Amino acid sequence: MKKLINAPDAVVAESLEGFAAAHADIVVLGEERKFVRRKSLTPGKVALVSGGGSGHEPLHLGFVGHGMLDAACPGQVFTSPTPDQIAAAAAAVDTGAGCLFIVKNYEGDVMNFEMAAEMARGKVLTVFTDDDVAVETSTYSTGRRGVAGTLVVEKIVGAAAEAGAAHAELQALGKRVNGRTRTMGVALTSCTVPSAGKPTFAIGDDEIEMGVGIHGEPGRRRAKLESADALADTLVGAILDDLAPRPGTECLLFVNGFGGTPNLELYIMVRAAKRTLDGRGIKIARYLVDSLVTSLDMAGCSITLAAFDDELTRLWDAPVHTAALRWRG
Repeated sequence: MKKLINAPDAVVAESLEGFAAAHADIVVLGEERKFVRRKSLTPGKVALVSGGGSGHEPLHLGFVGHGMLDAACPGQVFTSPTPDQIAAAAAAVDTGAGCLFIVKNYEGDVMNFEMAAEMARGKVLTVFTDDDVAVETSTYSTGRRGVAGTLVVEKIVGAAAEAGAAHAELQALGKRVNGRTRTMGVALTSCTVPSAGKPTFAIGDDEIEMGVGIHGEPGRRRAKLESADALADTLVGAILDDLAPRPGTECLLFVNGFGGTPNLELYIMVRAAKRTLDGRGIKIARYLVDSLVTSLDMAGCSITLAAFDDELTRLWDAPVHTAALRWRG
């Protein structure tokens, strides 16, 4: 294993310290490194809190800032944050309007965020994300997994919270966005968890894992490597079969790298996905292309489609300023 680390058990703590130093204009590192929060909070705004295992950066830490999250709780690599971390983050960012938890549908995340909601002093509502169409169940989750579509929920709900939307209104919006968002991924290689020191799973040089999860969980099938056009057609086809948008629907196309794939290849996948969508009569209203919901050093990508309407497009376009995502609107 070759990694730029000092010791496996110090990876998360040292990375958090570096992140907080590099983005000190945006974020503050919480006591005992339990969470990262916005440097400037808005009194009376519903606070958005998310989190999950480390190793998926910039999710969720990189989305703390204006127009998205108020706090994010990092667990150890591929391990859920603890309830006390989450409760401490909620207490730190709740300015009187309560908190909305945005939680990926993995068993540990769901359990710990629910426990934190019971511990929190303020009012807490929750939105669960489950956008992965690859499998209905896995050993990591109950039902569908929350993956790259979580970013879409955090961005759109974050914009509405910034505009002063009420607590229950934000929860309803988050559920609506999640219901209009689907994702599927493909892995070309495994990832290597620092504490393990070896790849999570074995895969041949000419093989892919179709429908892989962001922790390296198995997907729909192990198959032979195909062209980018063929892979994109499979991913987009599975998403469209599940989402079932009407021809003419305007969508966000989000092509996300898993951490080991260069943008050169991601843009080839954009081109390929666009060809499939054009052929199915689906319009691309917005694009997002980057490695934003990763799996350490895994090579591969996921494709996310979110069916937009005028309201969701407006909220997507609203200004955002975080470490990993920013535009003026």
